[in-house]
Amino acid sequence: MVAGHLLARAATLVVTGVAGAAVFDRLKAASTGRAVRRGAVAVTAAAMAGKRKVETGAENLRLSAGDIAAEAREKIGEEARPPAADAGHDHDH
Repeated sequence: MVAGHLLARAATLVVTGVAGAAVFDRLKAASTGRAVRRGAVAVTAAAMAGKRKVETGAENLRLSAGDIAAEAREKIGEEARPPAADAGHDHDH
């Protein structure tokens, strides 16, 4: 009688432990997936912000170079051509 009772309690504890371990594993896997996704989103956002800064810097550099070239042309007496100057096309598009 006592052995049967102890065996029933042990079986209940084993089932409860296995169920708890399964739930724990699922929660751990789910939270890891969310953490990986959050990390991926954060890295992508940082890359996009960095790309924007690089593009802005490149545009500023291009504009500065154009200003310097125009000023140099002016200094030597050469007229700067307008940005949308006709390239001499003799045909219609």
